[in-house]
Amino acid sequence: MNGSPHYEKFFESTIEHTLHRSGWIKGTDELYDHDLGLNPTELVHFVQITQPKQWERLVTMQAGDDGRAARRLAEVVAKAIDDEGALEVLRHGVKDRGITFRLAYFRPAHTIAADALEPYQKNILSVVRQLRYSAKSNDALDLVLFVNGIPVATAELKNPLTGQNVEDAKRQYREDRDPKELLFARRTLVHFAVDPDLVFITTRLAGKKTRFLPFNMGSAGPGNPGGAGNPPNPNGYATSYLWERIWHPDTWMDLLKRFMHVEDEDVKKGKGRRPSPGKVHKLPLIFPRYHQWDAVQRLVAHARTHGAGENYLIQHSAGSGKSNTIAWLAHALSNLHTPDNPAEIASTALERGYGPNQPVFDKVIVITDRVVLDRQLQETIYQFEHTPGVVERIDRNSDQLAEALQGETARIIITTQQKFGFVLPKIQQTRGRRFAVIVDEAHSSQTGENAADLKRVLLKLGGEDIDEDGDLLTASALARGRHDNLSYFAFTATPKNKTLHLFGVKGEDGKPRAFHTYSMRQAIEEGFILDVLANYVTYKTFWRLASTEPDDREVERRKGQALLTRFAQLHPTSMQQRAQIIVEHFRRHTAHRMGGRAKAMVVTGSREHAVRLGQAIRDYATTLSYSDCGTLIAFSQSVTIDGVEYTEAKLNGFGESELPAKFAYCRADDRSPNAAEKPEYRILVVADKYQTGFDQPLLTTMYVDKKLSGVAAVQTLSRLNRTHPLKSQDDIFVLDFANEAEDIRAAFQPYYESTVSDDIDPNALYRRASAVMGYALLDETEMQALAEAYLEAQRKSATQHDLEKAHAALCRFTEPAVRRFIERQRQDAESGDNSAEEFRADLRAFVRLYGFLSQVVPYVDPDLERLYLFGRFLLNRLPRRQDPAVDIGDVTLTHLRISKTGEHTIELDAQSEVTLPAPSGDGGSAREPEFVSLRELIGQLNDKYGLGLSEADQVWVEQQFREAANDDSLRAAALVNDEVNFGEVFADHLKKVIVERHTGNINLVQRFFDDSLFQSRITEIGRRQVYKMIRESEGLD
Repeated sequence: MNGSPHYEKFFESTIEHTLHRSGWIKGTDELYDHDLGLNPTELVHFVQITQPKQWERLVTMQAGDDGRAARRLAEVVAKAIDDEGALEVLRHGVKDRGITFRLAYFRPAHTIAADALEPYQKNILSVVRQLRYSAKSNDALDLVLFVNGIPVATAELKNPLTGQNVEDAKRQYREDRDPKELLFARRTLVHFAVDPDLVFITTRLAGKKTRFLPFNMGSAGPGNPGGAGNPPNPNGYATSYLWERIWHPDTWMDLLKRFMHVEDEDVKKGKGRRPSPGKVHKLPLIFPRYHQWDAVQRLVAHARTHGAGENYLIQHSAGSGKSNTIAWLAHALSNLHTPDNPAEIASTALERGYGPNQPVFDKVIVITDRVVLDRQLQETIYQFEHTPGVVERIDRNSDQLAEALQGETARIIITTQQKFGFVLPKIQQTRGRRFAVIVDEAHSSQTGENAADLKRVLLKLGGEDIDEDGDLLTASALARGRHDNLSYFAFTATPKNKTLHLFGVKGEDGKPRAFHTYSMRQAIEEGFILDVLANYVTYKTFWRLASTEPDDREVERRKGQALLTRFAQLHPTSMQQRAQIIVEHFRRHTAHRMGGRAKAMVVTGSREHAVRLGQAIRDYATTLSYSDCGTLIAFSQSVTIDGVEYTEAKLNGFGESELPAKFAYCRADDRSPNAAEKPEYRILVVADKYQTGFDQPLLTTMYVDKKLSGVAAVQTLSRLNRTHPLKSQDDIFVLDFANEAEDIRAAFQPYYESTVSDDIDPNALYRRASAVMGYALLDETEMQALAEAYLEAQRKSATQHDLEKAHAALCRFTEPAVRRFIERQRQDAESGDNSAEEFRADLRAFVRLYGFLSQVVPYVDPDLERLYLFGRFLLNRLPRRQDPAVDIGDVTLTHLRISKTGEHTIELDAQSEVTLPAPSGDGGSAREPEFVSLRELIGQLNDKYGLGLSEADQVWVEQQFREAANDDSLRAAALVNDEVNFGEVFADHLKKVIVERHTGNINLVQRFFDDSLFQSRITEIGRRQVYKMIRESEGLD
């Protein structure tokens, strides 16, 4: 220990005294056995006072010699820890010749038995100051924590008053502590670097490669929006939470029992457990970060006293370790009991039938689409309990689910939202069940009707809510609100306003907000994710079009504008220029990063866009013989372009499911002799795929060619934020063709720290319902007839097939309303009105808003429920307005320029909370078609996208290629030569054309003849394109 001994000893003494007051005893350095790595005295004493019969049997086996028995026990324990690790031994004990010894007692889930806590209270927790841990030297550790004689944690303490801080503690662990020493290599579980302001932890010492993680509350305190660090403590040290809360005996034993676990990558990949002696000491050991422990503690504490019937929103950023938090929470909830003191149980829970020492939930259901979470849950909980089957994934049929829900073994059930909704209705009704539902990424699956379906299904297992008159319509309305036997625990990094209202906790201002927050800002500042906005470059595309049609025509404005814009954006020249920018930037900026491992994603706006741009990237790289730009194209289903059907599998040459592994492959990490022959893919072009939930740490660069906003912008760009040992902040780069930097900043700001939503006006639904009924297209008796038939079908249908048949039959109740709507459409056509489409829009808005609001506001209104049920069926049957098709005729792209518009470091404001508007249900009102002259529309678009373009931006070369494809001499050469020989003829032709037709293109001609590389590239691209056009036109390729 360096520095002034006075100040550091005072810091140590403060911590030690606090520990003594909380129940730790003072240990001594002399009792530590360097050969065994234990305190045998404390170990033996613990066994003697908690398991006297087992101890007597051991003494008897050692010929009545207490000393030999003590040595034997210590050696057996030391060997077991060497083989299986201290965690396993503390949780599950050891065996010696038929005698089982418990080495720790953990707090029981309930205290029904009068002496339930007695063994737990006999644990011996000791703290030793200045432990000389090695027989080879006098080096000493500031603090070492023992549980029943087994060393489990160490701490190095630094006080800035001595000129040292937490960084010096880290350095001491890295440079002065030999990781091969027994205490570090095979005994202790976690190491703390501590000063009065900050705490860092590591679970494995590895010399200078030792990685420390922050173990701090956050600048605004745990669970609150803020940044890294700790808030000031007016009553002492900012880090006093460590020894006052985390090292408190109850917390510490709980961490050993329910949090720390070994992470086996083989198990995460789906391989079976393969235990072997000593293996555990080579695997990563997980200790919770502070926010993870705090979130689980708070959620469990609230559920313990309030019971089922509550909703919780957990806003945890990417990089927060949600998978582990969910695993710890699921396990805690599956064993959770109410307090033994009725006074500690909330009055609402007592009213719901809870009493002391009762299970809070019968089953915990985890809804996730991540297979890795399933495996992680099973492995983690097996380490806690050694009971197979506690976690079960529902992936087969309803029988499997019935067995899991009704059986005693499976306490945690994992399924997807889609699977859950289909199989649960088949389960037979069992009453009195209570459920905890943990939702992974809440906004994606648990809003509106999905959540209501899930509730209805679960409620069938525990009794249906039917009012005293047996009114099914009112029961359907009741099924939408909160329920006494259901609690949701919803995790998301980017809560939408609907998510906040469904799961959030209302503050004094009436605004819903998260129950617990770990912000994007804190994750970035703590180094768990990277800042994707720090290096952001924007480009803009300028273009002009011309119509070659002899006569003008009228077109519908919105459709015509969309077609013209799409024509310009997907034009081959536009795709080629984008491809050139992407490939050249990738090779110059990205390819060499991470030791040649860095990869890029290209985000496009449609499947056709992905195909055209992906092929343009491939063509450009092939033409220039670039071998480091292997490109994959990803999209769902198929798309037909120019009469050719494309699928992801056809374009890539392998199945969709293989893409993640193929893209993850790195030649730099392949030591096999044939590595050079394996294809390596560095660029992934996507269309609405892999933009959420795709964790690929090698992604460093993103090329965005799609408008992004709101949550979609955050989720898409966040594909880059994953950390990797070889990845730094400087590696992250975004090149954006489609968005303004300020728009991206606005999209990210609500999710930088914390998100809240404006309160909902509960009467908004009545105003919308009144508007719908005002069109005089709906009849009350027809609506009532459908509602009654629907609810009866819901009650009687035994299978999903029965329900689908019943739903199909219900459509007949909407036929009169459909006929009235068609008649209104006819009247609108004659009068130029838009009443029918406005009705459709208003009805859709009501259905959307009711499907959501009825989850939040306790509407028990049969009129609203009836209109909602009828509206859902009717909207699916209303015929679409037949708007005239738009034909823009022959259009030519005359000018094109793609220019860099700025290099940005997009900085987000540390403003704690951002308020989102309350959900309104608006989906855009119906618009009356507006017709405009095609030439006028082209002129308006040219003014918008083509101002400032000059003759230098004319798409001249592209025009020459098209004309060359019709040249007779070139056509003859292409038909009888291969592409290389054709290239000689084409090169002479191109030079001649450029000289003869250079008018208006002086700059291009000068560059063509002065820049040999430019001339070579233009010639190669032209040769390839013209040869291909000629051959395809003759049906040869």
